[in-house]
Amino acid sequence: MNELLDIAIRASLAAGRDILSIYDDPSADFGIERKADNSPLTRADKAAHQRIMTFLEPTGIPVLSEEGAHLPYEERRHWSRLWIVDPLDGTKEFIKRNGEFTVNIALVENGIPVLGVILRPSPQPLPSGSGKAGVLYFSQTRSLTTGDKVGAWRTFIDATTYCEGESLHAALEQSEVLPLMGGRREGFVCVASRSHLSPETEAFINDLRQKHPTLELISSGSSLKICLVAEGKANVYPRHAPTMEWDTAAGHAIALATGCMMVDAHTGQSLTYNKPDLHNPWFIVHSRI
Repeated sequence: MNELLDIAIRASLAAGRDILSIYDDPSADFGIERKADNSPLTRADKAAHQRIMTFLEPTGIPVLSEEGAHLPYEERRHWSRLWIVDPLDGTKEFIKRNGEFTVNIALVENGIPVLGVILRPSPQPLPSGSGKAGVLYFSQTRSLTTGDKVGAWRTFIDATTYCEGESLHAALEQSEVLPLMGGRREGFVCVASRSHLSPETEAFINDLRQKHPTLELISSGSSLKICLVAEGKANVYPRHAPTMEWDTAAGHAIALATGCMMVDAHTGQSLTYNKPDLHNPWFIVHSRI
């Protein structure tokens, strides 16, 4: 496994453990604040950011995190390689306690996400039916500098029991690691935001219904929507509403590694990162088939 991917996975697990320590405490004060854009910020967002930085800073690669300092483009434009991080994606879902929140970590080279890690730390039922664990998605595409293997995978892992000194390989070997293939082949499924379904997105979905009368619509929070397309559980995820680069970079890396596309809804061009304006355009994630 690529050393940087190893670091990103371990960072996500450590952050996931810190998030759950707050989430699972019935007496915990989430410490909810409001940012300038009126989006929520909690103690868990801050704790996860601090934990992730202890892993990523030693790599010497600059970090662009939602909860960190956002340097001006005049300085960032010199970064050919950077980490893009959302320590707690889906803060609204975290506050609602529905479990649909994630830790997102991506490595970007020359504007393209080449490595992605998404952890849903909230325990989910295991396919075997024997217990619960968090869900981990990770990928790497062929890097211009390292030539690492292309691929994306999903596994189940308990962030609360993983010890930072433990071998990551040993931890992953305890559960089945499955490759993500993308490309749903039965029916037509559209996944949409649980908390940010805009009128424009609804119009897009209505147009899809004209082409696919049996369309099934499912809702999900955070970057899990991108993962559903990458897994082949959905054909398309339209987002006609504001997002930032840290919301999508990790998911975009995973989508690319499965052969899926993530494109500007107006131009059809692939999303790029470390732009002067860190806002994403409206976009569509879709499988190639």
